[in-house]
Amino acid sequence: MHGYALENLHKYLQPGMCALDVGSGSGYLTACMAEMVGDNGRVVGIDHISGLVEGSKKVLDRHYSEWMQSGRIKVLTGDGREGYPDEAPYDSIHVGAASSHAPTELIAQLKSPGRLFVPVGSFSQNIVVYDKDCNGNVKEHKIMAVKYVPLTDPEKQCSEEFG
Repeated sequence: MHGYALENLHKYLQPGMCALDVGSGSGYLTACMAEMVGDNGRVVGIDHISGLVEGSKKVLDRHYSEWMQSGRIKVLTGDGREGYPDEAPYDSIHVGAASSHAPTELIAQLKSPGRLFVPVGSFSQNIVVYDKDCNGNVKEHKIMAVKYVPLTDPEKQCSEEFG
């Protein structure tokens, strides 16, 4: 799915562009995005599980220390449902968990033009691409049916997983 996401976002991951990776987990996709945006671009990875963030920072620092030091990659703990307004707007946003509804906070952080790639739905889910044009108008395109974990907070995630 990472390859499919990158293919759909490639126009918005060009050299010098800015991207947000929500639910960045291990940092793998964040690094792929950073490769695409080049030396003058930047990618912010955000995840609500601090252990994942710390682990990804270690791996990214070991393999891409120059990118981490220069700010080409920034990884942090936070509520990805709210995006990361401090670095907005973004040319592209990838979300690695299913939003139960259209993620308006993330759409608001897109540049004009910009693209958001996100699974949306609860039981029935689809990858939805939200394209914001140069006038700020947003169009929604359902790409394919999928099944992702829900985009949630750490407490709810842990209570669902460990009951």
